Amino acid sequence: MEALRTGLLQGPRGLPASTRESLAALEQAAAEAAARGARLLVTDEMFLTGYALGDAVAEVAEPAGGPAARHIAGIAARHAVAIVHGYPELDGDRVHNAARLTGPDGSVLADYRKTHLFGDYERSVFTPGDRPLVQATLDGVRIGLLICYDVEFPEAVRAHALAGTELLVVPTALMRPYEFVPETLLPVRAFENGMYIAYVNRCGPEGDYDFVGGSCLAGPDGVVRARAGAGPELLVADVDLDLLRTTREQNPYLTDRRPELYGSLAARRTAR
Repeated sequence: MEALRTGLLQGPRGLPASTRESLAALEQAAAEAAARGARLLVTDEMFLTGYALGDAVAEVAEPAGGPAARHIAGIAARHAVAIVHGYPELDGDRVHNAARLTGPDGSVLADYRKTHLFGDYERSVFTPGDRPLVQATLDGVRIGLLICYDVEFPEAVRAHALAGTELLVVPTALMRPYEFVPETLLPVRAFENGMYIAYVNRCGPEGDYDFVGGSCLAGPDGVVRARAGAGPELLVADVDLDLLRTTREQNPYLTDRRPELYGSLAARRTAR
């Protein structure tokens, strides 16, 4: 069986915290994930600084290759595990809600900026990204990146499926009352697109938010391989490429599409 063992780090509680505290938690999680055979470790959205920062986001944001990113490269190399971490990215006078995939040798494999911003808070402090499709390959697995709200748009996930993404990684900060997203929507997204989705959420109260946890690895057959509860947890589960290939052969959604009928509809907006 060909598999990419993947760790999903939900928590710890009590963030936002200092970047130093977040990096210490990541070091510990990387060591544990590697000891359990993981080659990839995924954190939640804005893991580095915490999510509920208000206008202070710009004060703690760092460039994509800043000090924290270099520190994480060292963690990845020490434990031979690739890491996806969420953070606020400073680019000139703009701040992006971003995620970086660092390889198990410490090299940069991919950078992604959230394209669909959720709510007044995000739209007031972040600039949306303009690259909808970001991919990289790790141990022969094609990995794609989205962030939280992005995965709730079927077009974004379908674009990844058509581009060959096998594991879609989604750092997330999902709050109540939207528990249906990891419970119901994610397994459906994985099934209808024939891919694995690693959805890694924050947990517990933070500012005005109460994050629901429920991180999960959903398979291409719609079956959830691992799911966290409401508190801090490190899940480890396999992305089975044999199952993925078999499921794609049996699932006709991608091959039976008729884009000539509805391609232009994707750009329409519902009249109000």
